[in-house]
Amino acid sequence: MNAPASLLTRKADFPGLVAAEGQPWHYLDTAATAQKPQAVIDAMSNALGRDYATVHRGVYSRSAEMTQAYEAARRRVAEFIGARSENEIVFVRGATEGINLVAQSWGGLNLKAGDRIMLSQLEHHSNIVPWQMIAQQTGAEIDVCPLTEDHLIDLGALEQMLTPQHKIVALAHVSNVLGSILGVKRAAKLAHNVGAKLLLDGCQAAPRMRLNMQELDCDFYVLSAHKLYGPTGIGVLWAREELLDTMPPYQGGGAMIDSVTFEKTTYAPPPQRFEAGTPMITEAVAMHAAIDYVDALNLESLFAHESGLATTLRNELRTINSIRLFGPEKSAGIVSFEMEGVHPHDLGTILDEENVAIRAGHHCAQPLMTHLGVPATARASFGLYSDESDIDALLRGIERTKRIFGQ
Repeated sequence: MNAPASLLTRKADFPGLVAAEGQPWHYLDTAATAQKPQAVIDAMSNALGRDYATVHRGVYSRSAEMTQAYEAARRRVAEFIGARSENEIVFVRGATEGINLVAQSWGGLNLKAGDRIMLSQLEHHSNIVPWQMIAQQTGAEIDVCPLTEDHLIDLGALEQMLTPQHKIVALAHVSNVLGSILGVKRAAKLAHNVGAKLLLDGCQAAPRMRLNMQELDCDFYVLSAHKLYGPTGIGVLWAREELLDTMPPYQGGGAMIDSVTFEKTTYAPPPQRFEAGTPMITEAVAMHAAIDYVDALNLESLFAHESGLATTLRNELRTINSIRLFGPEKSAGIVSFEMEGVHPHDLGTILDEENVAIRAGHHCAQPLMTHLGVPATARASFGLYSDESDIDALLRGIERTKRIFGQ
């Protein structure tokens, strides 16, 4: 599948895609973290240098300008994901912190013994461990929705399993291991039918799918900037404004206060209530630049490009007898597989010698590995800068691996 014309020249925007001695670096680990375009690097550099100042506190002009830039990033995120208001956008250190915030704040307020939490078999650890922690604190219990034979979250089973005792359903919008895409609208309807709230882990969806929180009909949504071609250290929790209004602070100090005395502290309204301490100032500015960069592309074409590459790779790997594929036929630019007799770490090491970068391991999804019956998989994941030359390099590396292991 050929890349859309709008993507053909984009590889040059990413200085990280050059290996030693000017050779191409075939980066197939975008699901872990995306490479950064020069526009994002420049935005971060300027925010750290010529434009730098603190926010929300200074009365001098540069502080006011940086505050405007920081809050402009919040409005840009709200626009990008179809939020009703920037007041629904909470800046967090990443999607992991966003889920922990919901679990501790909303969960601590609403969960009790006898209540139930619904997860799925393919969740990232970041959407498992925070719920285990709040379950231990409150006495709530966790249920796990199984997968279909083609490794999608089984919404038929979900419908059968949900009860009025379920207060929160937390699912991946797109699996970081399998590229499986959740039927969000049906999942939302099923959750709401029993009075539960729906949280979506959108880390893999946000870089490649047009989002609209009103259309998705979820209650909480989290994403990380670094998977969206932006910087590390910042992410977003979106939540319905009426839910944020009811939730107590997650951390204390800094800008989350209204008034402080030794006798009593009152808190700022959302989203500031959840942003204790000096915020991620430069990261927010750089995330704004990343959203501008991605949004200037046609996200529908981008999704088609990445999923097309995944289909091409799956078709090629299917011809190799020693390869076992995981996940659905149509995935969001992610292909996981194992090679018979070769540990994924060994495969990853050999591929690295060929300037090919894949992820090898359990991908922070050990329960899913147990379900698949493997300790780890090799994972190739595509980005907007990927093309068929990356697939060709990966296949050459696999052929070399076969020779090394006598296959």
